[in-house]
Amino acid sequence: MSKPIVAVVGRPNVGKSTFFNRVVGRRVSIIDDTPGVTRDRIYAEAEWRNIAFALIDTGGIEPDSTEIIPSQMRAQAEIAMETADVILFMVDGKEGLTANDREVADMLRRTHKKIVLAVNKVDNPEKYSDYYDFYELGVGDPVPISAANMLGIGDLLDLIVDDFPEGAGEEEEETTRIAVIGKPNVGKSSLINALLGENRVIVSPIAGTTRDSIDTPFERDGEKYLLIDTAGIRRRSKVDEDIERYSVIRAVAAIERSDVCLIMIDAQDGVTEQDKKIAGLAHEAGKGIVIVVNKWDLIEKETNTMKQFTEKVRGELVFLSYAPVIFISVLTGQRMDNVITEAKKVAENRKKRVPTGQLNSLITDAVMMQQTPSDKGKHLRIYYAAQVGTEPPLFSFKINSRELMHFSYARYLENKIRDAFGFEGTSIKFVFKEKNRRDDD
Repeated sequence: MSKPIVAVVGRPNVGKSTFFNRVVGRRVSIIDDTPGVTRDRIYAEAEWRNIAFALIDTGGIEPDSTEIIPSQMRAQAEIAMETADVILFMVDGKEGLTANDREVADMLRRTHKKIVLAVNKVDNPEKYSDYYDFYELGVGDPVPISAANMLGIGDLLDLIVDDFPEGAGEEEEETTRIAVIGKPNVGKSSLINALLGENRVIVSPIAGTTRDSIDTPFERDGEKYLLIDTAGIRRRSKVDEDIERYSVIRAVAAIERSDVCLIMIDAQDGVTEQDKKIAGLAHEAGKGIVIVVNKWDLIEKETNTMKQFTEKVRGELVFLSYAPVIFISVLTGQRMDNVITEAKKVAENRKKRVPTGQLNSLITDAVMMQQTPSDKGKHLRIYYAAQVGTEPPLFSFKINSRELMHFSYARYLENKIRDAFGFEGTSIKFVFKEKNRRDDD
């Protein structure tokens, strides 16, 4: 299921980050009175009226600035606008209409995207009338809000959700969407070309050739797939003055739209810090994951080379212990057939459901084998468990105390579920609910 994307844009210090944090429900963006403090796009999931969407906070736009940082902020906001389904244009009600607001509005009109205009810092809409000046921008009716005081936020979100494309957030045709992610020059485009059997994506030895996400549908054995090629995510230290740093949001958006992520690792480099960050994005999004080690033909082999390399990958990517690791060479075609085969298995595992009876029988046996945690003589009790969701699999546990459910015991239960039912390649989510008196009625 593909979530709509909303980009929050505007000049610096109009309150975009405050709004972002209010909607997301936690403090994600840095808030500071100094203009331009949010220099990187921040991405998070949000929900309104039971409709999930992705929210992008951007650095402030300064259209006429030629300084490096402001110009980069303008570039990243432009990319966010390209990616978004709906653009939330925020202006400052206290400062009033400015020339920069007019310049930003001109930029937005050229995108031909849905635009919602929010006039922020309006603490008392009944006594405030200056926001009518913002009609001059020609991007729609201004909506007065106060992000800091949570005034008018609901009405604003209603307008945003109403502007989502028809069918946004609904189940799409049965197609397995596979995003190919990784740092630049690891072979992502070459992998897709090899899988398709033709050069549909430009391949270049220059890191960062692919700047946009490119979707390519294809069929294999009667199954429909969509391959999503993404711009490589580069280390921040190497891209401070390079537009490639702004390709991250495209990769994030590709991950959001995918069912399974192929995380490509360069066999010669091993797992780098950047690889860990990229893998973390897919893991946190709850996507299916296959770790693809490319350029395996360039590694000198001994008897246990593959086993030892797998152990190194597991050691570096501990949080992806559930993900399969495959070794390929796009150049020679070695084990290329395994790529789609593994991705299909992982996609199926994300949809797998465990019968409630079998699950509870497993939990009962697990508790007998390893006693539940206790505190001051009080033991954790697990009354009931059920799988309540898929993609990724979600399990709900009815227990007597959340405080007694230690992380280590939850991990123990997860391992037991994996041992019994599989779920290779997909994360498993748990939710713990305390039993109360109403449950006994």
